[in-house]
Amino acid sequence: MTHTSYEQAFGSAPQATAQAPGRVNLLGEHTDYQGGFVLPTAIPQQATVELGRNGSAEHVLYSANLDQTIRVPVGETGEGFAPYLTGCFQLSGVQEGLNAFITSDVPSGGLSSSAALEVATLRALRNLADLDLDDVALALRGVQVEHEFVGVKCGVMDQMASSLADTRTMLLIDTRSLDRRAVPFPAGAEVLVIDSGVPRRLAESGYNERRAQVEEAARLLGVPQLRDVTDPAAVETLPPILRERARHVVTENARVLAALEPGVDATRFGQLMNASHASLQGDYAVSHERVDQLVALLQAHPDVYGARMTGAGFGGAVVALVRQGQATVAAQAVLAKYSEQGSQVVP
Repeated sequence: MTHTSYEQAFGSAPQATAQAPGRVNLLGEHTDYQGGFVLPTAIPQQATVELGRNGSAEHVLYSANLDQTIRVPVGETGEGFAPYLTGCFQLSGVQEGLNAFITSDVPSGGLSSSAALEVATLRALRNLADLDLDDVALALRGVQVEHEFVGVKCGVMDQMASSLADTRTMLLIDTRSLDRRAVPFPAGAEVLVIDSGVPRRLAESGYNERRAQVEEAARLLGVPQLRDVTDPAAVETLPPILRERARHVVTENARVLAALEPGVDATRFGQLMNASHASLQGDYAVSHERVDQLVALLQAHPDVYGARMTGAGFGGAVVALVRQGQATVAAQAVLAKYSEQGSQVVP
């Protein structure tokens, strides 16, 4: 039976409610688990989690988007979407059964719908159980959930952006120190996000393999992380595959820093985005034929400064920097050519 509210699903009012936004990353892909710099921003779409105690020894989790209920004994993980919540519960020391009602308009695929769900769940738990978690600690707990319960060895960017970013600026994050500051978008430009329609599941993709490869590359180069490479030519001494993976991380980190230089305008920022996609497509090999097609269509549009895949890859969304006021027009023109059924615009 489809439920439209917590009250309808559980017969009482929720005791805590919280939201968290998805995010889109303009530059800095696959650098956050190598101590690099990233430039994400929040998107308007959000995940909402409502929680309440149920007095039993099991959690009852309902997803309105999936119209699915999962019951999980307290202390266990469960399957499907359950680990994103039960991981938060276990790491927060929850020893009682909870009801959870989840809604979200964050598209899955490159926009951090999972991070938004984790951050929203942890925010609701913080309210429900009076947890002593600031926004950074909350984000790091979300990363721990991904590692220990979901099986994705992600970096810190997604949860940090969902917990701390807003839609008005980019958030520059030093993923080693966690220092951060707001950075304005290039003048005269706005962000367009388009879902490629190609689904992906990171736990079943090559994501963890890529992380292991760059960690091995750092070991062979004798540095703690690839962020510490001072001579990019050193990367060329690595064995094949490791060389390409490391080259992406090193050059991508340099692209973020280049975007912060004085005088960088929308045209230059767009060029850096285009170069980022070429690196993700070639050296890091995480793109997809349909994603590449969509990016190429965007890059060819006269009102688009630059475009690239966003997120971990293997499908998902693309992001473009577009002339101010032209996002909808550009999206309509591009989607008319990119005719795959189900593609959708996220303004």
